[in-house]
Amino acid sequence: MLFYQKQINNRRKKRIWSIAILLITSFLVWQKSWVSYLYNQAKGGLDVAFNTRPLAEALQDKSIPDSLKKRILYIQEVRKYAIDSLGLQDNPDVYQTLYDQKGKPLVHLLTVAEKYKMEAKQFTFPVVSWFIGSFTYKGFFDSTAAVQEQSLWKSKGYDTEMGQGIAYSTLGWLPEPILSNMLYYPDGKLASVIIHEMTHGTIFVKNDHETSENLANFIGDYGAKRFLKYKYGAESKQYKRYVQSRIFRDKFIRHLNRGTIKLDSLYSTFQANFTSKYKDSLKYSLIEKIERSQDSIYAQLPNLPKYQFNKNDLPNNAYFVSFKTYNSKQNEFENIFKNQFKSNFEGFLKFMKEKYNN
Repeated sequence: MLFYQKQINNRRKKRIWSIAILLITSFLVWQKSWVSYLYNQAKGGLDVAFNTRPLAEALQDKSIPDSLKKRILYIQEVRKYAIDSLGLQDNPDVYQTLYDQKGKPLVHLLTVAEKYKMEAKQFTFPVVSWFIGSFTYKGFFDSTAAVQEQSLWKSKGYDTEMGQGIAYSTLGWLPEPILSNMLYYPDGKLASVIIHEMTHGTIFVKNDHETSENLANFIGDYGAKRFLKYKYGAESKQYKRYVQSRIFRDKFIRHLNRGTIKLDSLYSTFQANFTSKYKDSLKYSLIEKIERSQDSIYAQLPNLPKYQFNKNDLPNNAYFVSFKTYNSKQNEFENIFKNQFKSNFEGFLKFMKEKYNN
């Protein structure tokens, strides 16, 4: 009797294992594209992880110019200031290593948007999105895979935009190296980027990529100005140059945000009987007008190089929604900071952490 019972139990175990293997195999076949994508992303991430160098080693390397070593030390100053003076998260694995990009982009970012709606395609990733939510872009370490995916979405009738990641962030969950291309950024931009990425490791906004990026942009800009003023002084060329660049940037943001609203309003008037050709003529006529009118911004700031308008290379909805992701709420956060917290950053940061880190 005991012998037969063991046989029955063994047959049950085999059935359970067979069912489990069948389910796993079915999932891998069903999610083949995602499995391939996540494999390539893991491969790219591991390549970064296994090919970084400790900063102490890089600083002793005689083949690295002193000018770049100074930039590495500058990043460490920004990082320390962001922790000690701004109150951002002290993650010991962030910006403690160096990754050599060899002058190439590390990550390619694909944004996909509806053709006649100011709406980005939301990308969710199996398992991963349960922890970090959805994103308005899809990142690729492999440029060939990025272009193939872009072509796929174009063939489905979507607008697309391909950009490049200028920094590398895992929200503080994994070691994050200094990327070699970052060492060539101007002082203000470099400080802003570092503080922006450290903000992501401090405040986590799940399933609201737009709020997350806008908040990091606001804190990155505010923190960069404070750091430059602290390090160089209010009368320094570094501080004045960054403030001047922000004057232009703020005007540019307001201009494109207004343009995004105008496009959204235009699309709401489209009727079912409108042909694609007619809708495209209205759409790109307005986009051309938005692009041409940038001349007025440059005219107000004569020190900037003249804007080169190209009628044959107009942006599409993906460009506008990508810009919106990072810039649509800048005034909102600035108003909260100035009006609700009377420009008290400590109180503002505490409020944002309590609001989103739940």
